[in-house]
Amino acid sequence: MPAKPRVCAVEYLNTSPLVWGLLHGPQKGQVDLSFRLPAECADLLRAGQADVGIPPSIELATNPELVVIPGCSISSDGPVGSVLLVCRKPIDQIETVAADTSSRTSVALAQIVLARKYHRYVKMRPYPPRIAEMLEIADAALLIGDPALRLEPAAGLTVCDLGVEWQALTHLPMVYAVWAVRRPAADPELASLFQASARYGLDHLDRIVAEEAPRRGIPSGAARHYLSERIRFCFGEPERRGLSLFLEYAAELGLISRRPSFETLDEPALAL
Repeated sequence: MPAKPRVCAVEYLNTSPLVWGLLHGPQKGQVDLSFRLPAECADLLRAGQADVGIPPSIELATNPELVVIPGCSISSDGPVGSVLLVCRKPIDQIETVAADTSSRTSVALAQIVLARKYHRYVKMRPYPPRIAEMLEIADAALLIGDPALRLEPAAGLTVCDLGVEWQALTHLPMVYAVWAVRRPAADPELASLFQASARYGLDHLDRIVAEEAPRRGIPSGAARHYLSERIRFCFGEPERRGLSLFLEYAAELGLISRRPSFETLDEPALAL
């Protein structure tokens, strides 16, 4: 890799293990690293202002320049805790959702679950992640990332974990985001670099929790449980099948227009 890749990571807690080596480990200094919201990461990649990023996984079907870096993802196989649909009426009666659009994958996931499981074709209303205001303008609110982890729902509200809903619907993991590289910068050496950073992060979860939880306003116990029991950081065959099915369902609902497919760097995935 002749020059430092321009890398855009996501600023949520769930990204911390993936980038910890790049920030504090042996991989430090090997990339030009910045942090954005997931949708902003996708926009920088699309504009060619970043070489590598962690975009929402749905971007793989809408940006043909993106190639998946194998071995790492942000996914779940059951409860995730950070992609929540908060409802003020029964879920099979909702008609509108105020959606934090920071991650386009989560918005699509909510629409897929509501359509396929509850036969609800709802209107999505973009709104900042402020739960009280969101529920004033819609029947439900979609919260993702750190705001979802900080949620303390009021009485009378139903909280639906979309990781649970996806797993019940498909019996497959849900992949929310992946490391992806723009095709012109798709050097196979990138795979080992980002996989090594993730392994370093997973070996230092205690430090991540100690440093990241307080500054994000997330209880340490909740952060530890989230990173060790909820989020999965691998990208193997089950995640590949889950991602393919997610893109297929998104296409069937008209949420993406091009054929749902994605490519992976020609590099064997390493166990994390």
